[in-house]
Amino acid sequence: MKILDVPRSGSYQGITSSRNRYGQYVRTRATPVNPASVAQGLARARLSANAAAWRTLSDAQREGWDTLGLSMTRTDSLGQEYSLTGFQAFCALNNNKAQAGDAAVTDAPALVTPDTILTATVTLTAASFSVAYTPTPMPASTRLIVYASPQRSAGRNFEGDYRFVQVTAAAAASPVNILAAYTAKYGVPVVGNKVFLSLVSYRGGFLSGPLNTAKVVV
Repeated sequence: MKILDVPRSGSYQGITSSRNRYGQYVRTRATPVNPASVAQGLARARLSANAAAWRTLSDAQREGWDTLGLSMTRTDSLGQEYSLTGFQAFCALNNNKAQAGDAAVTDAPALVTPDTILTATVTLTAASFSVAYTPTPMPASTRLIVYASPQRSAGRNFEGDYRFVQVTAAAAASPVNILAAYTAKYGVPVVGNKVFLSLVSYRGGFLSGPLNTAKVVV
């Protein structure tokens, strides 16, 4: 139900407040889904490992992460900007490193801001799935990470469920072929379905802002 009220987000008793492109709304609170998937298990294992590693850091190391966290900003569901705590910065950076196949770090690095992907041209059929992108090749020490949605109806225009599909080598040249990785996660692309993609640059544990696009399977 759409409402006019003080901006808020979250659940209280049986009601959840949120907002979308049309404004603020409330709905009946739903029990979160717990699919116990492989991806969910990996994410929980990474969080547990990060929490255990955080406890082993020295005070000086934690202070370094606190300082880095102040420079790492995010936007919440109400559109308000906030900075990360040291622990959040430690987890975010090392989660990104784990996803890219890099070793975790204990000392806070200097802040890096990878350049955003400029353009993306998607080729998508039942037998081919590639993304041509710029800049190409990627800058030195920078990789492209591709996140994708499950297959959706062609009439859908909004997507909020992007999952990791593939990461390229450093300084890789366009295009990137993601058919095998996508098929392993979501199945063979079906003609007439739409797939949403989110492309980010990765360097040293830091991510750029996303370039989002979508393509209907032909």
